Amino acid sequence: MTTALTRVDVAPAASAKRRRRAPGALAVLPLLAFTAIAFGLPALAMLNGAFTVEDQATGATTYSTANLTTSLHGAYLTSLLGSVKLSAISAALGAAFGLPLAQAVVTSRSRALREAVLTASGVLANFGGVPLAFAFVATLGNAGVLTRHLGLTGKGWDLYSFWGLVIVYLYFLIPLMVLTITPALEGLRSQWREAAQNNGAGTAQYWRHVALPVLAPSLLGGLVLLFGSAFAAYATAAAMVGSSVPLVTLQIADAISGNVLVGQENVALALSLDMVLVAGLVMAVYLPLQRRSARWLA
Repeated sequence: MTTALTRVDVAPAASAKRRRRAPGALAVLPLLAFTAIAFGLPALAMLNGAFTVEDQATGATTYSTANLTTSLHGAYLTSLLGSVKLSAISAALGAAFGLPLAQAVVTSRSRALREAVLTASGVLANFGGVPLAFAFVATLGNAGVLTRHLGLTGKGWDLYSFWGLVIVYLYFLIPLMVLTITPALEGLRSQWREAAQNNGAGTAQYWRHVALPVLAPSLLGGLVLLFGSAFAAYATAAAMVGSSVPLVTLQIADAISGNVLVGQENVALALSLDMVLVAGLVMAVYLPLQRRSARWLA
């Protein structure tokens, strides 16, 4: 009798739970449809184009890996490696400068300072493209205000170079790192520092053996985000350095527009696929560590 009553009670409850879930699942459908249209269709078009080779004489198309092979040789490979190098250095420097700045904000007793820094970081992290390039050209270009007043040209300063581009990228990568790592720093519990101090650990030992290991996945996540932002940047570099610094985004634009060779549009899609693969490799390292850190900073 008890078993029968239990089954009767559980069945309506389970049915009601499924009915409550149905509207929630339906509400997600517009998001899934938008994702499929905005990301899925371009991804499929990129894959199709990357493996499609067109005969310029007859116009016939065949599927081949020739475009991918081309994208990994010569100037294309140089630009891909240049973007990876620029992104890695910019991300590492952005994290190195952003972490202590975020820590200073978190430990500050001034609420106004904290809100001002975070608000400014939110604005500067999204300030890029041609306006950012123009601001630096007007300030630190060959005829820039600071360049003339400080005599930087005679000291070997050149904004339109690899390291000049790194400095420009840091303008929005450091604020982005502050926004990314601040929640993780807030998750560090004061009890951990007190326990370390009670056991005779100094500030350096606390950060080396407690804080940094806990923050490591979040730091890596910040590095991934900074790397991706620098890796995908186009307008700032195009307005500043043009083709003087080999970057994959600039090479893609040249291949699509036919500035170098005509009919290289599918090679540009192959270069885009190379960028996706690089980003995928970075994320493959980040995701397992992110799950590992969730239990500490939850």
